[in-house]
Amino acid sequence: MKLASLTLAATLLSSAAYAETTLTLYTSQAPEQAQETVDAFEAAHPDIKVEWTRNGTSALMNVMRAEIEAGQVQADVLLVADVINLGELKAGGHLMAYEDAPVADYDAATYDPDMTFFGTKAITTGIAYNPQIAEPVESWMDLLKEENRGQIAVPSPLYSGAALNHLHALINAEGIGWDFYEGLADLDIVPEGGNGPATKAVASGMAKYAILVDANALRAKADGSPIDYIAPKDGVSFITEPAAIMSTTQHPEEAKLFIDFLLSREGQELVSKQGNLPILPGVAGPEGFPALEDMKLLGYDADEAVKTNEEVRAKFAEIFGF
Repeated sequence: MKLASLTLAATLLSSAAYAETTLTLYTSQAPEQAQETVDAFEAAHPDIKVEWTRNGTSALMNVMRAEIEAGQVQADVLLVADVINLGELKAGGHLMAYEDAPVADYDAATYDPDMTFFGTKAITTGIAYNPQIAEPVESWMDLLKEENRGQIAVPSPLYSGAALNHLHALINAEGIGWDFYEGLADLDIVPEGGNGPATKAVASGMAKYAILVDANALRAKADGSPIDYIAPKDGVSFITEPAAIMSTTQHPEEAKLFIDFLLSREGQELVSKQGNLPILPGVAGPEGFPALEDMKLLGYDADEAVKTNEEVRAKFAEIFGF
């Protein structure tokens, strides 16, 4: 009887230990989306718990650099805005390759060829405006008018990964370049924060326009806010909100399951439900979103962006007096 009791106790202890497996996620997703993503994953894998920390991608990267320097990396998995910062981590040998990730149905342009990070959605950045106080525009340079002085909300690439991606895309776009950002500075525009505050600024009428990701503008519009979204004719930047596994993880198999979930049909349907464009073929996007094929997409050399990123950030800070 004692032996049976000991055996049962050992079994329960073993099960409890497995049930207590915890992944640490660093993400730039909006808090409510991050919670939805974690809840859906935990429902699919009740034996794995996910603890998550949310901040802007650039802010998270500052934390990651400090943790790497101290030899105390906390995150197992990253789900952040752009490939530039993940490219930096990859170059430093800080990402684990997941060679068997389920990407067979995905466009090769959406994931790292070395299988260290994987796009999970498509997020474009265009121009949002408040139709009660502003007229729609056709191009980025159309914003640079005296009547828009102090009236354009701009997320900061020193905080937001999407804004950093947008910066690299625009400065490499013909006819836009650094002239656009210098023009914003001349109009007393002060980039700050992320896409959330910029959304609120336009929807509340505090700003006429914003440089904004599609989902923020279109979700707010669907909720009844006076805001609309424009894909400028000279192009939109785009990110794929890639996910990656840190090379220091103590839970590589569980981390792979998290990547699997994000790339699964269930994970991609959640992307659409959350108001973003899924990138798995055959999964419909949210109602009211422009189709990717209908927009001019502004790409750039990601490897070159990693090399020049500090120089680009420094020039941006100089232009705006940071």
